[in-house]
Amino acid sequence: MTAWLNEGVIDVIAEQASNADRTRTVAPEAIAGLRASPVMGMTAAKVLGGSDASVVETGAVLSEVATACSSTAWCLWNHLSTFHLFCGLLGPDHTQQLSSVVGASEWVCFPAGASTGVQFQQQQDHLVLNGKAAFGSGSRYAQWAGVTFVGEDRSKPQFALVDLRSDGVRIDPTWQAMSLRASSTDDLYYEGVAVAASQVVPFPMMYRLRFREPSVAVIAPRYREDWVGVSDLWLGLMASSLCQAALDEICFGIRDRVAIMGVKVAERPMVQVNLGHAQGLLTAAKDTVQAALRATDARIQSDTAPTEADYLAQMSASMQALQFCDEAMRLMLRVQGGNGLREGTSFERRYRDFQAMPLHINAHRDRVSEQVGRALLGLETTNPF
Repeated sequence: MTAWLNEGVIDVIAEQASNADRTRTVAPEAIAGLRASPVMGMTAAKVLGGSDASVVETGAVLSEVATACSSTAWCLWNHLSTFHLFCGLLGPDHTQQLSSVVGASEWVCFPAGASTGVQFQQQQDHLVLNGKAAFGSGSRYAQWAGVTFVGEDRSKPQFALVDLRSDGVRIDPTWQAMSLRASSTDDLYYEGVAVAASQVVPFPMMYRLRFREPSVAVIAPRYREDWVGVSDLWLGLMASSLCQAALDEICFGIRDRVAIMGVKVAERPMVQVNLGHAQGLLTAAKDTVQAALRATDARIQSDTAPTEADYLAQMSASMQALQFCDEAMRLMLRVQGGNGLREGTSFERRYRDFQAMPLHINAHRDRVSEQVGRALLGLETTNPF
């Protein structure tokens, strides 16, 4: 991945992974290394000064980073995914602002999870924002945040990019979780933050449908693809790589391990069965996601707008890959036995980090399965994202 990550960056990320988990902070040198690398502009179109990389290439880089440090990969994944969304929302009229972010290799995040509530008041040529935004993965490392907000008419949400270096922005490090401890999935508070009215755009709730309309101008064909569908595929690929790293480490470390009564662990038939089963699941997970990524790239290259069926196929592929990974992780823990529960090992950290992936609302099995089932029954899909 030398074309996207500067020399030595992946080693820096891997070397700080354990300490990042312990301190709940990604090392500044890891963030700096990423910001100095071309990876930051992979989802930015060339007209914005970006690389316009394929979704397959982007997934491969995210996979490599996930193998080195899950928290760092989670933050980078959020940056690349949400920048894709921001380009779709802001559109051609805001290329100057987006190009500025790309040119400075600045980091973006999108705190908009459950409990988010930001309001605005109009004051001449600008809006004043007040409120809280939740689940801002990568926020402590970012320079910009996408913000959705409402006024008196709550049925018409709006959107803007907010400079996190502005007066009135406060980040509360609330992510005291067992998984992805250094991901800075924190709460942000906007307290009288001013945003130029000229930088504000509507935030349509079913924005993916709008992006597909031929009459709607987009910066580049890639932005007709829904960011949730694409990012879910990347998440599935990151999960399979994280789990593969755990499996590889187990297989290497177990070869000389001796169990009770002097039996070599590697010679126990069920150890072999469980490890073989885990590998099959991870191969299937990766192949499932890769096929959907290639289909996405083909649409982008041919300037073909996705359909709702394409979107559901992306979601389904990711959901299934994450379920394969979940089963594989449980098989690995079964092989490890009680040693797999010991704190401080790389397996324990990876096992904890993985737990957040199938629980992410965008790829959650219950949410995705319901919408796919509705489509199968001829009913409209109802999820706004």
